[in-house]
Order: sequence, then C-alpha cells, then structure tokens
Amino acid sequence: MAHEPKSRSFPVFRLVAAPRKSRLEQMLSPLADVRAGEGAGVLLLAFNVFVLLGTYYILKTVRESLILTEGGAEVKAYSSAGQAILLLFLVPAYGALAARVSRIRLISWVTLFFVSHLLIFYLFGMRNFHAGVPFFLWVGIFNVFVIAQFWAFANDLYTEPQGKRLFPIVGLGSSIGAWVGAEASTGLVKQFGPYPLMLAAAVLLVVFVFLMRLRHRRESSSVDRERRAEAEMPVGKEGAFALIFHDRYLLLIAVLIVLLNLVNSTGEFLLSKLVVSESVRVAGESIAARQRFVGAFYGQYFSWVNLLGLLLQMFLVSRIFHYIGVRGALFILPAIAFGGYSTLLAYPVLRVVRGIKILENSVDYSIQNTARQALFLPTSRTAKYKAKTAIDTFFMRAGDVLQGALVYVGTVLAFTSSMFAAVNVFLTLLWLVTVAAIFREHKRRTAPEAVPAG
Repeated sequence: MAHEPKSRSFPVFRLVAAPRKSRLEQMLSPLADVRAGEGAGVLLLAFNVFVLLGTYYILKTVRESLILTEGGAEVKAYSSAGQAILLLFLVPAYGALAARVSRIRLISWVTLFFVSHLLIFYLFGMRNFHAGVPFFLWVGIFNVFVIAQFWAFANDLYTEPQGKRLFPIVGLGSSIGAWVGAEASTGLVKQFGPYPLMLAAAVLLVVFVFLMRLRHRRESSSVDRERRAEAEMPVGKEGAFALIFHDRYLLLIAVLIVLLNLVNSTGEFLLSKLVVSESVRVAGESIAARQRFVGAFYGQYFSWVNLLGLLLQMFLVSRIFHYIGVRGALFILPAIAFGGYSTLLAYPVLRVVRGIKILENSVDYSIQNTARQALFLPTSRTAKYKAKTAIDTFFMRAGDVLQGALVYVGTVLAFTSSMFAAVNVFLTLLWLVTVAAIFREHKRRTAPEAVPAG
C-alpha cells in the first residue's frame, strides 16, 4: 500500500469561491453587470428616482397646460430666462447650505422646501389666480435642483467602475417613472384639471424623501467607519462657480449643457407654437377647453417620449456603454438632433416636429442622460454636489436665456419655423465640437477604456 508523502514539492492553492449572486442580482444581470451584494441597493436607488421622475412628469404636464393657455409659446420661452436669473441667487445659497449639513439633510430639506410651494400654488389655483408663469418658473427650478441632488447622491454612493456598471439600472428607474408619470397625468388632467395634481405630487415627494433616507441608512450600515463618517460630513467649502471656471473638464460639461438645452428648448418652442395654433383651431376661445386639449396633447407626447426612452434605457444603454464607453455615447444625441433639424428645414409641420422631438427627447432622457451623469464619476465629492448642481441648474437655464433671446430676435425678424430649424442645425455642429473636447479630457482623466465599462 503506497504511503502519502510527508511533504510536497509545490504549495497547494485553493481558489476562494466568488460571492454568489442573489436571485435578485441574477434577474438584474441581463440589464447590467450587477455583482453580488449590489442588487438591493441599486434597485432601491432606481425606485427612488422612479418616484421622483413620475412626480416631475405630473408637474410637467400641469406646467404645460397652464403656461400655454395663460401665456402662449412666446411667454413660455421668455419665462425660461427668469429661471436663470433666480438661479444666480439660489445656487450660492444652496452651496452655503451644502457646506453646513450632511448630504441626506441637504436632500431632505431642499425637497420638503419645494413641497411647501406646491400647497401654496394649489391654494392660489383654487382661488382662480393665474399661476402659469410663476409655476413655470418654479417647475424649472424644482426639477433641476431635485434631480441634480439625486444624481449627486448616486455619484457619491458608487466608485467610477461601479457607476458605469450600475447607472443603466438607475436610469431605467428614471425612464419608467417618467413614462408612468406622463401616462397617469394624461387621464388625470382631463378628469380633474391641473391643480389637484399638485397635491398628488406633494405626497409623492414626501415618499421620495422617505426612500432617500432609507437608501442613505442602508449605505451607512454597510460601509466602514471612515466612509460612514464621510457621508455625515458637509460638502467642501469651495464655491460652485469657482470649481467650474478653474477646471477645464467641468467647464466643458457646462458648455455642453448650455448647447444641449439651447437646441432642445428651441425645438420645444417650435412644437409649442404649433400646439397652441392647433388648440385654438380645435377648442376655440374657451381657456378651460384649450387647457384640457394642451394637457392631453402633452400627456400623450410625454408618454411616447418616455416609453421610447424606457425601451432605449432597458435594451441599449448598458450595451452602448460596453461597446463605445461613456464618452462615445455622448455623440449619439447631437448626431440625431443634426439629422432631425435638417429634416425640419423642409417639413416644419406639427406631425413631423412631434415625431422628431419624441426621438430627440427619448434619446436625451435615456442614453444622453445616463452618460452625462456618469461624467461626474471621476470628479471630487465637492464637485459632485456643488459644481454638478450649478451645471444642472444655472448653466442649463442659461441655455433657456439664450433660447429666449433667440425667440425674441426671431420673432422681431419674423423667422419662419424653417429658419429656427436652420439655427439649430448650426448649434448642433458646435455641440459636436464640444463633445469631441470632452471626449479627449475624459480620456485623459480616466483609465483607458481599452476594456469598456460594462
């Protein structure tokens, strides 16, 4: 009988089994590269943004029904400029608050501050005050602040490799919420009118705050003491605008946002003018009937935008990130916009404008939005909360200011719809040049995407 040798010539290595994925993580894997221990956290974050975007699209439908019937497309365009002026004061105030409180208190307090305004608007509406312009200004500030806060929180939770893998699922929650909100608001605004929907939105925002605190508590219980202490610390003291103007990468992202919003808002102006004309043709001079027509049109329009955006988010975003990376994905939307507005040079009619805007916005809300949020993964924590918020608020609305100026000049000079489309063709060329510069800067800042993020 052979005896086992007392010693071995080579050491024996045993492979430690990789952590097993839960059933939930296995279910999410076709959508993105979700690894063991990540499933519950990313799903909760996706549900948070589902509630937030659903709420926003309810309010967005209310906004359109009020501003277009109480003012018109031109007033809507000019009101956008007022948002940028207000943000000149609000962004520094937000930065001062961020330098004094933890991230979860910042998110909670700012969101509940907006909830209180909805109750005031509802009371004004019940007393037949015309609130179209003030509400338009408010929604424009609300959506950029609260959504920017959410994505800053998501950037703070994940490392750059994690964010590239998991943001497609978070974006999926955003797309589903936007679609559900638009679908729900279509029928609700017809049945109840715009003001009762404000109360429903207020309740949903309170739910959102609760879910965000739950996600924060879950993160705090699963990380080490150092990370937990960092999460409770206020954001750094650097000013948002100073961060942006002293960092080429952040400044290029700010320019990108200005151009993106300028092109998109000009396209929305073209659509709004045609919708107002159609509402007068169909509903006559009755403001209430026109409000319901416009609300129903935009509810259906937003529903199509968000359904297509949902499908793109579900089936394409993670694959696009895998094959061409985050920075490569930035070229898709301006290329589509260039083709769309070139088409409008010849066919500036409601059906064509509606179809082009559905495609443009669905790509914006899915592929473009997820890639844009991922651009902040390689930035500092202070940049994530302060610079990102300034870019997503002030610089986004700066695009609206330029669009308001463009509408004014175009109105004075009697621009046709084709002329406005020609301006957008030129702007998309500038947009593509900016994306190319961001591509180079992002490549310099991050590890080479030889193996693109999955």
